[in-house]
Amino acid sequence: MSAGTVLITGGAGFIGSRLSHSLINHFDEVVIVDNFSPQVHNGRRHSQDLHPAAVVIEGDVTEVETWNRVLDRTHPRVVVHLAAETGTAQSYDEATLHSMTNVVGTTRMLDALGASGALPEEIVLASSRAVYGEGSLRNADGIVVPAEPRTTADLTQGIWAAAGSEPVAMDARFTQTRPVSIYGATKVAQELLLRAWCTPRDVALGIVRLQNVYGAGQSPTNSYTGILPLFCGVARSGESIPVYEDGEILRDFVHVSDVVESIRLAIVHGRSGLWDIGSGVPATIGQVATMIADRYSAPAPTVTGQYRPGDVRAAFADNSAATADLGWSPRVSLDEGLTELISWLEDIRA
Repeated sequence: MSAGTVLITGGAGFIGSRLSHSLINHFDEVVIVDNFSPQVHNGRRHSQDLHPAAVVIEGDVTEVETWNRVLDRTHPRVVVHLAAETGTAQSYDEATLHSMTNVVGTTRMLDALGASGALPEEIVLASSRAVYGEGSLRNADGIVVPAEPRTTADLTQGIWAAAGSEPVAMDARFTQTRPVSIYGATKVAQELLLRAWCTPRDVALGIVRLQNVYGAGQSPTNSYTGILPLFCGVARSGESIPVYEDGEILRDFVHVSDVVESIRLAIVHGRSGLWDIGSGVPATIGQVATMIADRYSAPAPTVTGQYRPGDVRAAFADNSAATADLGWSPRVSLDEGLTELISWLEDIRA
């Protein structure tokens, strides 16, 4: 990997902090821009998890002044765009916030890069499995079809899934982008904006569509960015973990170290591409809650029958394109990752 500067937007967060350590020896400089959102950083104006040699610029990606300060200081060779509002359910009530950060924040960045006179060689976007919405199903005839959005009427009656069908792994080569949340729609918009901007300028665009990322360093209190630390908190208190719907919601939990490695390899790849990043091994929320309850000797999880707007029934990745193009494959199993997460949670509570 050649030298130069890598700029990481939202780089003081969960993924960005880990990424700063991964990239510090591959670039002359790692520059972080972050607004230190209270929801993510709990009021802290710094990140203890960042590499100490990383340069931190505090600012909001939606503001022109932020980009003036960033680009007056450096012209990045590579930009990793992590800055985003990520709350799926939250996005229904805060559509403007999500659109400002995810869409306008992206266009502000592109305008500033274009005006700087020194375009990056590559942009890597952290996108989301939320772009797929409900994904695809294999119906009773064995045919793969797009899954229809679940209606409030069905969910209210406890009709959680289409009868006689089974979910299919999400694969960018075949699965349509049909988001069912405001958040998911803004991530599709990010992808389209970047593709439209990068292509005529010969800027490589790597897009990683991430499944549910977890691990040490994740906010233990933010319900919009990770459910596993919250489950751990409930189980640690000796209570039963509440599980929504019928407990059979299917998710793909991918460890943050595997996600960081996928981004690093996308940078090494240096060419445009679109990759799904997950463990490839889905688990039901009920199964995961039981694993956590057992670790704490807590009561068995309780299936509540509740539901959240924007939650899809099943989401898991087909990683084969990332393996073929990047030589990437997940290394951390859910069992190993939970052990690390619980140990870290105990350390910070101590």
